[in-house]
Amino acid sequence: MAFDFKKEYKEFYMPKNKPEILMVPKANYIAVRGKGDPNEEGGAYQQAISVLYAVAYTLKMSYKTDHKIKGFFEYVVPPLEGFWWQDDADGVDFIHKSAFHWISVIRLPDFVTKEDVAWAAETAAKKKKLDCSAAEFVTIEEGLCVQIMHLGAFDDEPATVAQMDAYLEQNGYVNDMSRERLHHEIYLSDARKVAPEKWKTVIRHPVRKL
Repeated sequence: MAFDFKKEYKEFYMPKNKPEILMVPKANYIAVRGKGDPNEEGGAYQQAISVLYAVAYTLKMSYKTDHKIKGFFEYVVPPLEGFWWQDDADGVDFIHKSAFHWISVIRLPDFVTKEDVAWAAETAAKKKKLDCSAAEFVTIEEGLCVQIMHLGAFDDEPATVAQMDAYLEQNGYVNDMSRERLHHEIYLSDARKVAPEKWKTVIRHPVRKL
């Protein structure tokens, strides 16, 4: 049975639909950075997603190639995630999508190294004739956070974020966002196959105790 992050780490991938506080440990990711409206057809965000999945699946299938990764075991490619921010905005303004900066990521098993990601990017580029040079290996330690499961379209997230903010106020926490600690989303639904009102998205914000 292939290792599945969503099943093995349910506390990080399958939260309840009410806010909860948790400590998120350090993790490694493949990342592509960019700016602009994620809904733009053929735009930078959609290109970034293509690169991420190309590299992620090249790593997943590496055991069938001459590139042997030490400690490798078979695993399910984790869900797409994204860190989002806007200049001169407190939190995230969902109306002005063209102002988004983002780091799109897919989590990596701990045995995958920076060198493995570089190999996978080069291999995927040749195989798929896709420029994967933007893919990079990053380590992120989120620390203390509040998270919730959001059900519905992305444009409906402000109401869910308001629930999170109310919970923080009632329990002696405040948001602690900065350029290092960002609005974080984990996408559990395939938007091509699932109706928007049924999309499941983990929303996670960095916090600190008052």
